[in-house]
Amino acid sequence: MMISINGSLINEQQAVVSVYDHGFLYGVGLFETFRTYGGKAFLLSEHVDRLTESCRELGIVYEPNLERIERLVAELLQANQLEDAYFRLSVSAGEEALGLPTGDYKQPTEIMYIKPLPVRDEKTYEQGKVLQLLKLPRNTPEGLYRFKSFHYMNNILAKRELQQYSWAVGAEGLMMTEEGYLAEGIVSNIFFIKAGTCYTPSLDTGILPGITRAHVLKLAQQQLIAAQDGLYRWEDLVEADEVFLVNSIQDIVPVTTLYTPSGQACSVGTGQVGPITRQLSQLYNEHLEPNRK
Repeated sequence: MMISINGSLINEQQAVVSVYDHGFLYGVGLFETFRTYGGKAFLLSEHVDRLTESCRELGIVYEPNLERIERLVAELLQANQLEDAYFRLSVSAGEEALGLPTGDYKQPTEIMYIKPLPVRDEKTYEQGKVLQLLKLPRNTPEGLYRFKSFHYMNNILAKRELQQYSWAVGAEGLMMTEEGYLAEGIVSNIFFIKAGTCYTPSLDTGILPGITRAHVLKLAQQQLIAAQDGLYRWEDLVEADEVFLVNSIQDIVPVTTLYTPSGQACSVGTGQVGPITRQLSQLYNEHLEPNRK
């Protein structure tokens, strides 16, 4: 695949970064994942805004230009002969001396990765996904709120635990906080519906302030669906009428089955994809139509 390093397209086999890059040495780096529809990156402005603010907080001197990134997306699609794709825009702190810095990172490294989109499993969207409760808790965020940073060990260990459950093939793993509150999936934010109200864990739990999470909350507001965030327990999911997951690649994914680490299973609500989940999914797809034209 052809990728981009600091704006220049290069074959991935030839791409290198310095062993003194502080993204490699200390995990000082940020990234955004997004996808295109009809060749256009969805919610790109929101992703760029989050990246910009996070870079400021970490002292990485990087001001992404939206139009430039849109051009890079188009160039990479063309270079890799793809109509649509999965993208990861990474900003590493860049090369510095060995040791913790005292000033800002003034020469960061920007890398844009691209790969084909995973095959969409329509059966999952019609029948629902399995959500597996994990023993591993969500770690505390790097700052006041969680960055989408290179520090991904918690997620990797969560994925390894998920693979230990033979009944959870194709499932998403759910992490709780140390205090026992719902946090987030390995690669998703979580929502549940109870008595017509849409609930999602508060950012105070240390979860990632997801771009798709914020978008879905706006969609609920547009549809006059009551929505709130807060501190919730596993029992709230068990008693919910509907549960769904969201992320920037898979959109809204319904959940119809819950599993505990011991293998105990229960259905969500009626065991079918619920009406509010379908309503929000339909509206989400309608917002994609301008990109598809």
